[in-house]
Amino acid sequence: MTRQIALLRGINVGGNKKFPMARQRELMQALGYRDVTVYLQSGNVVFADPGTPPERTARAIEDRIAADMGFPVPVMVRTRDELAAVVTANPYPAAAAEPKTLHVVFLSDVPADTAPLDALDRAAYAPDEFRLIGRELYLHCPNGLGRSKLAEKILGMRLGVTVTARNWNTVTRLLALADAV
Repeated sequence: MTRQIALLRGINVGGNKKFPMARQRELMQALGYRDVTVYLQSGNVVFADPGTPPERTARAIEDRIAADMGFPVPVMVRTRDELAAVVTANPYPAAAAEPKTLHVVFLSDVPADTAPLDALDRAAYAPDEFRLIGRELYLHCPNGLGRSKLAEKILGMRLGVTVTARNWNTVTRLLALADAV
């Protein structure tokens, strides 16, 4: 069995797409996953899988949510090792001391066209900064995500992929949960 982490996008936000934690756990267990742990209401699920490729796992979860809950929810899945690599690759290690200022934007795939990101005038958004590494975009916002014009710009971009963001606390906690079993 391998540990995988499902990141559900856009649930339990502003009263929309209500999907209680207990129901998330039940759904994952009904799909045959073991050792299911749901972390926070925002759609973070750690579970054991017999080795299904993450892309197939994501599709299976999306299909089951749509059938059971009646609304679509994009899902991204990373293996425990992929999430560990995300933590190791952090280009802003000093920001980890203040984890609410550091976010990882998980992408469903590597963007085919990074021109919108490349065209950003990084100096205009200082002190905020970002770095795209594979299927993750690291976003450091020293004054907070809610005040960040850079975060607003990046999260609103059309990169041709689905995205969902997690703060550094959540990312490292998910890795710890994946390592706990």
